[in-house]
Amino acid sequence: MMKTLIALLSAQVQSAFAAAGFADAAVTVSVSSRPDLCEFQCNGAMPLAKIHRKAPLAIAQEVVAQLASCAVFSEVSAVAPGFINLRVSPAVLSQHLEALRVADKFAAPSPAPRRVVLDYGGPNVAKPLHIGHLRSAIIGESIKRIYRYFGDTVIGDVHLGDWGLQMGLIITALQERQPELPYFDESYAGEYPADAPFTITELEEIYPAASAKSKIDADFAARAHAATYKLQNGVRGYTALWLHIMRVSVADLKKNYENLHVSFDIWMGESDAQPYIAPMLADMEAKGVLTQSEGAQVISVAREDDREELPPCILVKRDGATLYATTDLATLVQRMEDFSPDKVLYLTDKRQSLHFEQVFRAARIAGIVPESTVLQHIGFGTMNGKDGKPFKTREGGVMRLERLISEITQFIAQKIADNQTVSDGGKTAGIIAIAALKYGDLSNLATKDYVFDMERFASFEGNTGPYLLYTIVRIKSILARCGDYAHLQICEADNPAQKALQLTLAQLPEQLQASYRDSAPHVLCAYGYDLAVAVNKFYHETRILSEPDEAKKQSYIALIALAKRALETCIDLLGFEAPDKM
Repeated sequence: MMKTLIALLSAQVQSAFAAAGFADAAVTVSVSSRPDLCEFQCNGAMPLAKIHRKAPLAIAQEVVAQLASCAVFSEVSAVAPGFINLRVSPAVLSQHLEALRVADKFAAPSPAPRRVVLDYGGPNVAKPLHIGHLRSAIIGESIKRIYRYFGDTVIGDVHLGDWGLQMGLIITALQERQPELPYFDESYAGEYPADAPFTITELEEIYPAASAKSKIDADFAARAHAATYKLQNGVRGYTALWLHIMRVSVADLKKNYENLHVSFDIWMGESDAQPYIAPMLADMEAKGVLTQSEGAQVISVAREDDREELPPCILVKRDGATLYATTDLATLVQRMEDFSPDKVLYLTDKRQSLHFEQVFRAARIAGIVPESTVLQHIGFGTMNGKDGKPFKTREGGVMRLERLISEITQFIAQKIADNQTVSDGGKTAGIIAIAALKYGDLSNLATKDYVFDMERFASFEGNTGPYLLYTIVRIKSILARCGDYAHLQICEADNPAQKALQLTLAQLPEQLQASYRDSAPHVLCAYGYDLAVAVNKFYHETRILSEPDEAKKQSYIALIALAKRALETCIDLLGFEAPDKM
């Protein structure tokens, strides 16, 4: 794979520094923040001033003198207090883009591809997906796609909440409603029914009702705890009911995740980690890392250099019950056995950051995970309403994800109907809605809270997902009238808008690498928007299909075709697609 443009320019400037007598300079070229003054900039002269007892401007001028005959740059200048301003040669830029155009991928694969387990689901079975599940799913799906683009093997795990008291509550509530079911007859020896005794709608009503009842009915709560114990100890009828709950819930979860264009490679849950808990605790005890504290079993994870006191990681409570930390550590044991990952990445609400810090430290202390395996938690902020508080339904409840998607789809479908732009408004509206929803989320730094604004997210103008789609559709409409354009080549820019678009396209490999390095989809959102702006400016200021000069026309077509492919790569990595018309 060829060098990125920044690497190429940096190498040229580094050579010029060395030729001027400054071989000790650490030189990098960056995109200029003032495109009206220059395209690229280097401030390598600044840190050399004290070392060489020279004014930085004088150093910069000596370097510029070495670059005067360099064919890579069309313009080089030194400006106070010691910056080097650069403009790249149109010929070099067009050659670079032509190489990018014919390349299979826009960025070189990782030299050391990793095996990554990505935990980005976390829904509870028997409960509908709600907006609290949105960010982990959207961010995780994008990171998975970015990692895979660079050659990593990624195992996406939904990690279901499928164990514990919630199951006992459902089973106990079901026994009250349908006591005649064979699952509750301990003497029953036949085959249990193949079909579940409830629908997903009924199941989603049973759990919250049972949870509420357990808070006011001590006898019901006690029976739910007993049912949980029986399930976890393999009582046949309860196990059969649990399997029904799992099948019905997972089928519904898969349908809703598919609507969001999110998929998982494995559908494991807390129940899968249960067999690992007892051996893990025994191993910890044998190693002497598990200690007693007020009747509980804990691992001390505090360090001398901690700025704030970190409490011990509790694994077994005084009453013998295990906790989330226990399950998460046992899940790590399982993941190391099953996948031997180089990295395990978790995506949850940022309020769980303390929990994961404790779990990660405990995993190292107990020898569950070697030092070579990276453990990372990306804690994301909340999606808020315009009032700055966590987003709710108009009735004040937590909104189901299904409803959120439906509402934004209907909003966009109405816009399409008003504009009379396409005939298949339903299908197109669905595609645009997912783009609006995902881009609205991903364009923010993951750790920050953001305001969900349907009107802004769904706008076809500005920094939005629909604007990127609109740009792609515009290019598609032009290319549809061009016949076979795959062989057309990109030539030197002959107008400012064309060169600006070329320069923006040339940044794509670096932006892809940055999104991979930092696990940061928002980098691709920002780049995709800049590219869409550059495309539309070029479109408005340049005759493309009506250009009389055939060579120029062909170069324009090749350029926008490359821009289309670049934008489609970005949105695919962000987790959405473009329609054919808008």
